[in-house]
Amino acid sequence: MILQALYDYYQRKAVDPDKARRLPAFGLEDREIPFIIELSAEGRPLGIIDTRQGDGKKKLARRYQVPKGVKRAVNISANLLWDTAEYALGVDTRGKPARVVEQHAAFRQRIAELPEAARQDAGIQALEGFYANHGQASLATDPAWSEIVEGNPVVTFRLHNDGDLICQRPAVVAGLGALVESGATQGFCLVTGQETSIERLHAAVKGVWGAQTAGANIVSFNARAYESYGKTERQGENAPVGEFAAFAYTTALNHLLDRNSRQRIQVGDASTVFWAQKDDAEIEEGFAAIFGERDDPDARAEQVRALLGAVQSGQFDGGRGDKLFYVLGLAPNAARVSVRFWHAAPLHEIARQIRQWFADLKVARSAKDPEFPSLFRLLAACAQQGKADNIPPNLGGDIMRAILSGSPFPATWLNAAVLRCRAEQNVTYLRAAAIKASLNRLQRFQLNQSLDKELSEMLDLENNSPAYRLGRLFAALEKIQEEASPGLNATIRERYYGAASSTPVAVFTTLLRLKNHHLAKLSNRGRAVNFERLLGEIMGGLDDFPKHLSLPEQGRFALGYYHQRQDFFSTPSKSMQSTQGESK
Repeated sequence: MILQALYDYYQRKAVDPDKARRLPAFGLEDREIPFIIELSAEGRPLGIIDTRQGDGKKKLARRYQVPKGVKRAVNISANLLWDTAEYALGVDTRGKPARVVEQHAAFRQRIAELPEAARQDAGIQALEGFYANHGQASLATDPAWSEIVEGNPVVTFRLHNDGDLICQRPAVVAGLGALVESGATQGFCLVTGQETSIERLHAAVKGVWGAQTAGANIVSFNARAYESYGKTERQGENAPVGEFAAFAYTTALNHLLDRNSRQRIQVGDASTVFWAQKDDAEIEEGFAAIFGERDDPDARAEQVRALLGAVQSGQFDGGRGDKLFYVLGLAPNAARVSVRFWHAAPLHEIARQIRQWFADLKVARSAKDPEFPSLFRLLAACAQQGKADNIPPNLGGDIMRAILSGSPFPATWLNAAVLRCRAEQNVTYLRAAAIKASLNRLQRFQLNQSLDKELSEMLDLENNSPAYRLGRLFAALEKIQEEASPGLNATIRERYYGAASSTPVAVFTTLLRLKNHHLAKLSNRGRAVNFERLLGEIMGGLDDFPKHLSLPEQGRFALGYYHQRQDFFSTPSKSMQSTQGESK
């Protein structure tokens, strides 16, 4: 299913009306080419063109469609008409002259293997003239030559005043088909269902965060334990995929994973890509805005708001909403790529689940808090020291899977959020959102639902959950202390939050005795009376202080505390208005 969906995506993008967005034809691939050597028709070098833009180490080379590269580790194997300076120019950049001679010979041999019609092309003839007259020596005076000698960058060739590279000229592209590996095994392709030549070694997938720089494979076999039915000589036969299908799915996936792609985000350790069955730029770019980080938070919020508005207005219902949307999460696994998660569902279903995700997250916030927090920020807020490296490896993928399927969030997320609140004695907006979303999903899917109700966005005076009320009580006691002793460096939160949220009976009797001292210090007696009434309202729903609170109950405690604190700073305060109404 994954390879089929990627194959279909390639077929769509290969004929994109916008040439800039079109994927390479069979036998070609997109590559960054930093240097182009321009030749006259006779092969005389006219200069080195630097295609890079930017400053310092951040320079980025222009991308070109070139013949598909070969897979190599330490072996000598040359690309066709483009390669590193050692291969293409025979320049020794690492003090290994004998090896460079072999590399350059391999590069020249690839050109000699082209069909006769291609070798008669003016571009190939010029390149042969360049080599015959030792044109490399003439380049030594070019300003860019020192960078080529020192860095061994990728180079290629172009005829003067020609818009195409030599490797892009029609006669050369037409000759690529003759270079397909001879003796390829015939078989039925698992992707297309057609009998065709089976690819032995699939192209590497690049751009997966944490994977090898040279790329890794989704489909590969390199040990007898993974092979079957005696298919040991040609590893690809164990999962037969045609040469064109293998090219199509790897090209599509590398395009989606490209560092400039607008259809990829990082979810924990999972490099996540997404695409629609039919061309739909709004949802493809909107998905990245919803779950990814953007340089402009305001623009991101507007994109999310527009997408949610489209869901509300029904734009994703009917014909458009019936088209499938795909989400694929990939993680490194040595020389391979692991599929962390895969989800395929109609657009209207994806849109509905996204709307539910933000509804579950919605909680009272200050003006500085983001209305639509990104998944990365939510994960980082629940990690030790807020560092991405401390996010559990599978957590992001598990949450994404739950978002798209509408299932409960992993218990590890709730556990991480609660533990961070206790460790730092601080219930932040992002942790409160994570706790609320986790508890409400859990409540929704319990077979035997308890008397606890779903948690609301703001303070709920009718919520009789003991844990929730204890959290409110702790916030009220802290507020009394703050008003009684303005400018305190530390409040009861720094000393007692952890114990109060896990073993209430151990600390609340002490805290209630302390509050009498704090109330006595308040100069505004009306304020003191209102606080007394608020404490009475909160404790009216409590029979006793529990000895221990479970993990979900600790989450409710945190939400009760957070809601009550937010209410104190809101205008007007719902809880204080209630006590004032009673006094009247």
